[in-house]
Amino acid sequence: MSRQRARRGRAVAAAALAAVVLAGCGSDGYEPAGPFRPQPEGPPPQVGPPTESPQAPAPGDPADPNAGEDGGDPNVVASGLTVPTGLVVLPDGSAVVGERETGRLLQVFPDRSPARELMTVGGIDTTGDGGLLGLALSPTFPEDGLLYAYITTATDNRVVRFPIGGTPNPVLTGIPRGETHNGGGLVFAPDGTLFVGTGDTGNAGLAQDPASLAGKVLHIDVFGQPVGDNPIHSTGHADVTALCMGGEQALYATDDSAKGPDELNAVLEGGDAGWPTPGPNSIRPVVEFPAAEGGPGGCAVAGRTVFLGALDGRRVHTVPLDGSGALADEPTELLTDRYGRLRTVVLDGEGALWITTSNRDGLGTPVEDDDRVLRVLPPGGASNSPL
Repeated sequence: MSRQRARRGRAVAAAALAAVVLAGCGSDGYEPAGPFRPQPEGPPPQVGPPTESPQAPAPGDPADPNAGEDGGDPNVVASGLTVPTGLVVLPDGSAVVGERETGRLLQVFPDRSPARELMTVGGIDTTGDGGLLGLALSPTFPEDGLLYAYITTATDNRVVRFPIGGTPNPVLTGIPRGETHNGGGLVFAPDGTLFVGTGDTGNAGLAQDPASLAGKVLHIDVFGQPVGDNPIHSTGHADVTALCMGGEQALYATDDSAKGPDELNAVLEGGDAGWPTPGPNSIRPVVEFPAAEGGPGGCAVAGRTVFLGALDGRRVHTVPLDGSGALADEPTELLTDRYGRLRTVVLDGEGALWITTSNRDGLGTPVEDDDRVLRVLPPGGASNSPL
């Protein structure tokens, strides 16, 4: 199918999608919708470093230079969590991490200070792959203090936004939900618009259905309005668990396939990732991983390198790219079998990777202090060279 025919097809689908999109759009004056539990009255919890917090160590160094075995693992900045999934790094260098099964949000510090519970996002349905699946920081966070989350409710998947301690309000609702392939990727573009990755909910046909939001990468503004004719940016995805952006605004999506290898895809407007059946407009994946090494759950870009968290593979894949964004060399590995199932991967301003484990999700083998949040510096540091 030519690009022109693809655009005509999207235009035909726009009318069918309009009702869904408008129902899920919000504005600053909208009322909360969905089975959300109001948060307690009073001022929101303080978000910031703890009082007299010591200087954060370099990743991989002990919190106390004189610490021996009693100092613990210097890569572990928080432990005892329940399936931490979404994570965002705040301007002060700390992070907010969300627990998939409880909806709790906790502030975690790079110096290994005790994590601080901030709030609980209510109304989450954790059936199957459901729960709190992704977090993104508002592009104007210093001014509005808003977080965006991809969550599962009893009726749908949706994107919501809220200030710390506030009630979640809907941005985009009506995303199909399912027992498997529930999606959950969120990333803001430099222009302040939001990309949303969804799964096919176990119904492969929805990935190519132009009237469904399932199995897609969606493109909306901060109020849930579509960017362009309709919100569908690309189609043919099995399960977009994470999205990340590199230089020149290149967009990448992890795709956890039900059959065949798992993929990292470069996402193009109007592109087709080829699930379940590759078509003439399908794009080739940047790299594929066999199921035993895959289960992608996180994605971060540093210069010409993409870091991918692998649940089944129990490692972080390091994927080198060339100047065109194609695979430059064979991927290498980090942390293989060291911390179990690895999910979210986020890059901070110092070039360190924040990584969450997922050993209490029913598929892993947890140790006493699971689940954990790690902060590590990849070998050689993160490159700042543009893609």
